[in-house]
Amino acid sequence: MSISLAQDADADAVLDRDPLALLIGMLLDQQIPMERAFAAPAELARRLGADTLDAHELAGHDPDELVELFSRQPALHRFPKSMAGRVQALAAALVEQYDGDVTAVWNDVDSGKELLRRLGALPGFGKQKAQIFVALLGKQRGVTPDGWREAAGGYGEADVYKSVADVLDGRSLAKVREYKQQMKAAAKAGK
Repeated sequence: MSISLAQDADADAVLDRDPLALLIGMLLDQQIPMERAFAAPAELARRLGADTLDAHELAGHDPDELVELFSRQPALHRFPKSMAGRVQALAAALVEQYDGDVTAVWNDVDSGKELLRRLGALPGFGKQKAQIFVALLGKQRGVTPDGWREAAGGYGEADVYKSVADVLDGRSLAKVREYKQQMKAAAKAGK
């Protein structure tokens, strides 16, 4: 199954072949449109002169230069300085804990609970973001340790349109946006 989160063939191709790009897209998916967040890793790789992203390179990159890469127009995020720091912290954690191999976060897990714990321990990944990424790995990348759906919470349910884990094309993206609008309206009504 091909990734369609950036809704751009070239950017989605990077997400398909580069698991670090996919994880960074998830990290950046806040306070900007989903497509922009998931297109940013491909643009970052291009700005670095690479086909894929490397955790060792990002972790060791000069922080000011990384901020400049994030800030260059069009900026990679609404908050380029903050997000450049978060990406660098994520890369540093991957280097320290997994020798820079992002797939080691999920390749040898024996349970969804452990996968959720590992993701939640990464910088920038709270419980909800970790659950959504567990669901994304399970639904679109074939990473399905025992209990992954339960670990992903409601995001792991089959045949729902709740998060990026459920975006396969423009139609499913529209359904996810509709669900999110309903949740916002319900939250606002409950206040």
